Amino acid sequence: MTTHFITAEIDLQETPAELLEAIETELKKQGEPLRWAVTSVDAEEQKATVEAVLTTLNT
Repeated sequence: MTTHFITAEIDLQETPAELLEAIETELKKQGEPLRWAVTSVDAEEQKATVEAVLTTLNT
């Protein structure tokens, strides 16, 4: 198992529930999230920056 730190940009959504789903979907594309946080929001660009620690299986 390998641990990675990533930063991802997520489009802001209409509701908090939709934003949570979008974040989880994007993170799972890259591994299994251990923890994550929204670290900034750009209202003009309608983007949220998410920093996360993920694990992936070594193959």
